[in-house]
Amino acid sequence: MAQTMVPNLTRTDAVLERLTALHPKLIDLGLARTERLLKALGNPERRLPPVIHVAGTNGKGSTIAFMRAIAEASGLSVHTYTSPHLVHFHERIALNGTPIGEELLLSILEECEAANDGQPITFFEITTAAAFLAYARHPADLLLLETGLGGRFDSTNVIEAPAVTVITPVSMDHMQFLGDTVDKIAFEKAGILKAGTTCIVGPQSAEALAVIERRAADIDAPLFISGIDWFAAPETGDAMVYRDEEGEILLPVPGLSGAHQIANAGAAIAALRTWDALHFGFEDFAAGVSDVQWPARLQRLEPGAVTRLAPAGWEVWLDGGHNPAAGEMLAETLAGWERKPTVVVCAMQENKDAVGFVAPLARAADSLVAIDLPGTTPGHPTAELVAIAHAAGLNANAMDTLDGALKSLSGLPGRVLICGSLYLAGEVLHRNAA
Repeated sequence: MAQTMVPNLTRTDAVLERLTALHPKLIDLGLARTERLLKALGNPERRLPPVIHVAGTNGKGSTIAFMRAIAEASGLSVHTYTSPHLVHFHERIALNGTPIGEELLLSILEECEAANDGQPITFFEITTAAAFLAYARHPADLLLLETGLGGRFDSTNVIEAPAVTVITPVSMDHMQFLGDTVDKIAFEKAGILKAGTTCIVGPQSAEALAVIERRAADIDAPLFISGIDWFAAPETGDAMVYRDEEGEILLPVPGLSGAHQIANAGAAIAALRTWDALHFGFEDFAAGVSDVQWPARLQRLEPGAVTRLAPAGWEVWLDGGHNPAAGEMLAETLAGWERKPTVVVCAMQENKDAVGFVAPLARAADSLVAIDLPGTTPGHPTAELVAIAHAAGLNANAMDTLDGALKSLSGLPGRVLICGSLYLAGEVLHRNAA
């Protein structure tokens, strides 16, 4: 199940860099540019395997990982489209469970670049078109397709007739693009609904669910709603139970850490049973739920170059969560673990809600170390993160680097959680494997 990372690459880097220069904005939501390019490419989006289209604020990637693990356990071949990548761009476009190869990626990127003929298009739009080109040319039984941002105007939303849609929990994130309230954000996410296509709805706030239900009623899209039509809950003895109109299934505890992963596993099961209820058996669900892998989602790091920086006996955990809902989930999970000294090492993009993310962690962590965000993406100043942590009741200090933060740990062996950014998570995974 592991998605093997490809080695350091340079051949596609030049093409990817050229593609970023085709539009003055990194994000400019809309479908017209994607539709224009896809038409020039012969509309590969119309020749895809059956598509399960997934939107939401948190849990999209984990839900796709569960679906992929279950489907592969049943013997199906599965393509996936996810973003952002952690180490290499190739991770975004997986063909039959493996990141796209260098030669194929280079070929389709250059084909899309030529077809686009220098016209304005965003990086995500042209690379989504490239992904559709790859999927159309390589048969599979199923394509699991994750939105990049929002849903209504996301370039993945050119799929006219998905087999199933899924909306995972909706909360506050990307407010500068999607709106400053949960109902506005939910409206954008609900844009992936299609007439006659069942939408699996994960756990939602009342306001988000009301928006999704209104959109579904307007276009006649059936809903299959968590807590009403399907249920997923923990069960004693390291297990979970899933229940819907077809009956109840007792399954192993999910292979991804955190109580919230039970709901993500439930949404995955609901989606696959909606798509083809007769294909999947208990063994498929049990194997997929327990064997699933999804990097940087409450992942305990294996011994490596990063973990060796921490004192002997310390656990090093990694999570790419970066919004208030993710902060709440992390705090809930940490509070339920065996009590140990817990230090949060945090870096965040400057456009993220640092207060909303950090404040819940004060309930479960002992201290926080703020570090600079690696790379060129603007990050929250470490002094600001320290002040936010202090206001939440956390002891906090700043270090320039991750190395300094880990080397500064002292006292009884405990756990350190590196979090706040997928950019940071990717850097950590890359370095730890070195």
